[in-house]
Amino acid sequence: MRAIRFFLVAVLTAAMPAAAAEPGGATAPTAKAAFAGGCFWCMEPPFEALDGVISVTAGYTGGTKQNPTYEEVSAGGTGHAESIEVVYDPSKVSYQKLLDVFWHNVDPTTPDGQFCDHGHQYRTAIFYYDDTQKRLAEESKQAIARSLRVRGPIVTEIVPAGRFWPAEDYHQDYSKKNPIRYRFYRYTCGRDARLAEVWGSAPAH
Repeated sequence: MRAIRFFLVAVLTAAMPAAAAEPGGATAPTAKAAFAGGCFWCMEPPFEALDGVISVTAGYTGGTKQNPTYEEVSAGGTGHAESIEVVYDPSKVSYQKLLDVFWHNVDPTTPDGQFCDHGHQYRTAIFYYDDTQKRLAEESKQAIARSLRVRGPIVTEIVPAGRFWPAEDYHQDYSKKNPIRYRFYRYTCGRDARLAEVWGSAPAH
């Protein structure tokens, strides 16, 4: 199904409207979290819906190449995963809540791929920024095993966060900019059908 995504990217116009700027003047301390769950188009909406999340950026992390492009990451070989970086207010939303949303939007039993996308660049991963995030991620990984409706080991990586490279502008908020194409891709990729098998129901998106 990778061809579907390349087709959708190809038909985008070069001049996409810029994402709305974040509200200024905030003084509350913020924190970062990073996750990989296959297609980053599909990982943005569930986090953006959370109260306390300030921004969600699609991008690439976990690899070695500097300033990777979508084409390079999609082809494999850079080591990066399609990922999202979440900036949030810990006083309004906890890291444990972010972990819960992450798990219920992925199939953690599939190695090197998610749904119709296959390759190491589509792996699932939690990229932690400190020891507390690492501990909470590991605890959540053990806990969610009891919630799975399917058999198989949980293969999601829990690894230190490296540099996060934002993806090209046309990938940001793809579901909002291109709702019809987004839903077409999500449906044909079988994402919600598989999530219902894994968790008992598909999350809102």
